[in-house]
Amino acid sequence: MRLRSGKRQKADDRPEAPATTPGPAVELRGVRRQYGRGAGTVHALAGVDLALPRGTFTAVMGPSGSGKSTFLQCAAGLDRPSAGSVRLGGTEITGMSENHLTELRRSRLGFVFQAFNLLPSLTVEQNVLLPLRLAGQRQDRGRAAAVLARVGLADKARRRPGELSGGQQQRVAVARALVTSPDVIFADEPTGALDTNTAAEILGLLRHAVDTLGATVVMVTHDPAAAAWADRVLFLADGAFAGGLERGSAERIAARMATLAGRTGVMAGVAA
Repeated sequence: MRLRSGKRQKADDRPEAPATTPGPAVELRGVRRQYGRGAGTVHALAGVDLALPRGTFTAVMGPSGSGKSTFLQCAAGLDRPSAGSVRLGGTEITGMSENHLTELRRSRLGFVFQAFNLLPSLTVEQNVLLPLRLAGQRQDRGRAAAVLARVGLADKARRRPGELSGGQQQRVAVARALVTSPDVIFADEPTGALDTNTAAEILGLLRHAVDTLGATVVMVTHDPAAAAWADRVLFLADGAFAGGLERGSAERIAARMATLAGRTGVMAGVAA
């Protein structure tokens, strides 16, 4: 059952809802991102072409400096590419104003970060409802209760983040990402601060969001065990994709990374 609250109302300055828009959930064409000028120019992304289908779970891997974070930021509209085109749910976002981008992120995207990014002064329920509040939507406590129950925190709504374990805080972050029924959930090293068992629980929630709710998840990770939860693993090296792998075990993913390390000489620093 999808956590939908009915058809979205569209204000004059709000991006068009993508419910009936065909095409990929995320599409990048010729995306480049460079920092600096002249001899000091850094080419963080070197012409990325990518289309991710709706309702899929994609993991992006690569060594430090390969362009993973820049890719995620450009794909999510958090950073503007130097060249190329980015589309989310069929909506071209590359030339959007900052106000339009902010509205799109609040209403149609979900985010899960390694550092949780919860507000310590708010309760769990208030943290979950924050995206609705920022988007000017009704504070639907029933919806908050539903997503908290989905992540196993139905009894923690009145607690504050500081009263929870790290794994519980990340569950709150997942609930917050789900509360708007987003088109895409972007996850940046979501298990990097968690132990192995807790990490598996969080990855299971993201997997469930894809398989049961029809969400699209794009996750940056350095961990083959985390990437094994995805439908597809893409490998970045020097700002460009250096191959991919359909769903496989952590061992198979690690082996592919080792192969790429030997072939390109740039993947050897990736954690196994």
